[in-house]
Amino acid sequence: MRVGVVDCGTNTVRLLIAEGPAGGPLTDVVRLLRYVRLGQGVDATRRFDPAALVRTFAALDKYAAAVAQYGPLDALRFLATSAVRDVTNRDEFFAGVEARLGVVPDVISGREEARLSFLGALAGGPLGAGHVLVMDIGGGSTELIYGDAEGEVLASRSYDMGSVRLRERFLVDDPPTSEQIAAAREFVSGQIDPAGSGSLDIVGQGVSVPGDSFVGVAGTCTSLSAMNMGLTSYDSSRVHNSVLTPGEIGGLAEHLLSSPINAVQAEYPTLEPLRAEVICAGALICEEVVKRLRMPMIVRETDILDGAALALVAQR
Repeated sequence: MRVGVVDCGTNTVRLLIAEGPAGGPLTDVVRLLRYVRLGQGVDATRRFDPAALVRTFAALDKYAAAVAQYGPLDALRFLATSAVRDVTNRDEFFAGVEARLGVVPDVISGREEARLSFLGALAGGPLGAGHVLVMDIGGGSTELIYGDAEGEVLASRSYDMGSVRLRERFLVDDPPTSEQIAAAREFVSGQIDPAGSGSLDIVGQGVSVPGDSFVGVAGTCTSLSAMNMGLTSYDSSRVHNSVLTPGEIGGLAEHLLSSPINAVQAEYPTLEPLRAEVICAGALICEEVVKRLRMPMIVRETDILDGAALALVAQR
């Protein structure tokens, strides 16, 4: 069975076409990524910027060609996440997607986003017995998902904070000022640890749920891993299942928050320009979570795309 999933987030739009039997494992046919910043200004205006729609539709034209090239598909799902949940002018976006790909975007809830991210994280290989905490830092939201190694989600939380949202709202200078950084940290801490207890609030009742394994997925985490290894060209095989310690994450966050964007791009050639602009904000979120867990983070390339593809195959 061959299926396709498009994940349209705040900063990127990605396509996965994969094939395999019900229950997996699935094999990639093609995996594509383009930076479009669909969520540009959404936090302030609650509307899609016309230029952002142009960038996104151009990427979807490429993906439509890929779907035609690697089809026919048994199923195609278009996931729309944080940016689309927040806007008032989604009709133009919906029409553009349907015209290009022939599907209506599925605006998934934060809860569904968390479930699929957890499923995708586990698809990256065994983690051993015990409980798993998965973190997915996106452009507009961050998901923390707690479950067991067999795939059952026991608790999850979607927070309205992400690398683009945090950068646009707080870290507006280049590099950010100490006051801006402090305000951003206060905001993130208020989201994940409102009681100030030094632990994570995932279930919404001030209860900490540490896992036996901690997995980070999506662009912020994978980018931080590539940067930490000093990669000059991105190598997903080296990033997948790499490990970042709390000290390494904290050091990267401090360095990125004190460096201008052009210096970050020059130092870390694996970063695309639209990722380089917001990586300091993503690193700050990652650091604030990790300092409360006090455990290393396993970085995985498998994420919501893989989880949605597995779910599609299971439904057929």
